[in-house]
Amino acid sequence: MLAVDDLNNWVGALGGHPNAKTPNIDRLAAKGTTFTNAHAPAPLCGPSRASIMTGLAPSTTGIYGHVHDNDIKSANDKAAQSIFLSEYFKQHGYYTAAVGKIFHQDVAEGSFDEFGGRVKMFGPYAPKALNWDKKGTSTDWGAYPERDDQMPDYDSANWLIEQLEREHDKPFFLAGGFLRPHVPWTVPQKWLDMHPIEDIELPPYLKDDMDDVPEIAKRITEFKMMPTTEWAKESGQWKYIVQAYLASVSFVDSCIGKVLDALDNSQYADNTAVVLWGDHGYDIGEKNRFAKMALWETSTKTPLIIKPPKSSGKQVSSRPVSLLDLYPTLVKMCGLPENTYNQGNDLTPLLFKPDAQWQHAAVTTFGPNNHAVKTDRYRYIRYEDGSEELYDHKTDPNEWHNIANNKDYQGIKDQLSQHLPRENAAWSPVSQFRSNDYFKAITDAVQSNKM
Repeated sequence: MLAVDDLNNWVGALGGHPNAKTPNIDRLAAKGTTFTNAHAPAPLCGPSRASIMTGLAPSTTGIYGHVHDNDIKSANDKAAQSIFLSEYFKQHGYYTAAVGKIFHQDVAEGSFDEFGGRVKMFGPYAPKALNWDKKGTSTDWGAYPERDDQMPDYDSANWLIEQLEREHDKPFFLAGGFLRPHVPWTVPQKWLDMHPIEDIELPPYLKDDMDDVPEIAKRITEFKMMPTTEWAKESGQWKYIVQAYLASVSFVDSCIGKVLDALDNSQYADNTAVVLWGDHGYDIGEKNRFAKMALWETSTKTPLIIKPPKSSGKQVSSRPVSLLDLYPTLVKMCGLPENTYNQGNDLTPLLFKPDAQWQHAAVTTFGPNNHAVKTDRYRYIRYEDGSEELYDHKTDPNEWHNIANNKDYQGIKDQLSQHLPRENAAWSPVSQFRSNDYFKAITDAVQSNKM
C-alpha cells in the first residue's frame, strides 16, 4: 500500500495536468484499475487518514480536524470499537510493516508489527525561505536540497525494498507513506529541469469564481498564510509554483518506481496486490488558492489505483468512489472475513467490471454538517447553516457556476441529499484544527468544554 501525501490528480494516468510526468505510477495504472472519480473522506490529512485506517467516516468518529495517531480510538465510542486496517490484517495472520506517514504523524502504536520510522515534519528545509515565508505553513517552492538521497522519501523507498528482499514466512501487508508533494515543494534541481518553465501550462482559473458561493464557503476555505492566485499572477510566481508541484510529483514517482522495480524482481511479484492513493486533492491556483481544505472537486479528488496480484491489464473506472472504500475492498481482495463495522463500499465489483452498475456516491466531510456529495455528473455541497452549492460536471467541469438556487435542479438536489450522512457526530475533543477563524472557534469551544 503506497500512500502519497497531498497528491492531486496531476498524474499522467489520470490526465489531470498536461505537463505531468509520472512514468512509474502510469505503469502501475497499466496493470490495474484506475479510479478517475475517487475522493477523500475529508480534504485534510488527519481526518482523511483516520477514516481510511478505521474504515469509519469523519461524521461517525467526530474526527474533523487533525488528531494524534494514538488518540484516534479515544475520539468517541464508535472510534473505540474500530480495528485499524493494518491491525485487521495482523489479526488474520499477516506480517505488517510500515514506513513514513501512514496515519497523520506516522503510525498508531501497535498498529503494525514493524515500523521503519519517519522524519519529523516535511523537510529537508532550505536554510531560509526561497519564495514564501509566512508563518503557519511550510509552503515554499524551489530547488533544494542537492541530491535525492537527502530526501526522506528516498530512504522510505529503500526501506520498502529491503522488506521485499527478505524471506517472509507468512503473507505480508507493507505500507509506505511518501511525503512529497506535501509542501514545501522543494526537490533537487534535476526534477525542476524535467519541467521547463517555458512549457508549463497553468490550470483553469476564473477570477470571480467565488462570487456565487455562500459566505460560509469563504469562511471555511480562508487560509491567510497561503498564497493566493492573484498574488501568484502579479508576482510572476504561478508558473514556478506549478513547476515545483509537478517536480515534487515526479520525484516521488521515482521513489515509487524503485519500490515497484523491487517487487517485480522479487519472489512476490505474482502474488502481491498493490494499491496507491493520495489522501486528498490540492488546489494549485484554482479557486484563487494554493491549498487543500475545501469541499470542491480540486480539493477532494485524488488518485486511487488498485492492481490485483494477477494483473488483468489496464482498466479505468469513472464511478464515484471514496478512500473510505479501501478497507472493505482490500479485505475482500485478500479473502479475509468481512469487517462488518466498515462503512465503505467494497470496490471489487468494479475491479471485475469497471463500468458496472454503481448506486453509491463519494462523500467528503469538512467539519460537522459540512459535506460534499459527488456522483458521476454532479457535485452537491451542503453546509451546516443550510447553504448549498451544486455543479453540473457535464457542462461545468471546473465548478465555476453554482446552480444550487436554480429551481430546475431541486429534484437533483433532493436525490443527491439522500447520500448525506445520517449521523453527524459531535466534534471530538481529541481532534483540533485552528488554521482559520472558523475552525479555530469550533476547536477552542470544544477544548474549553473538555476542560
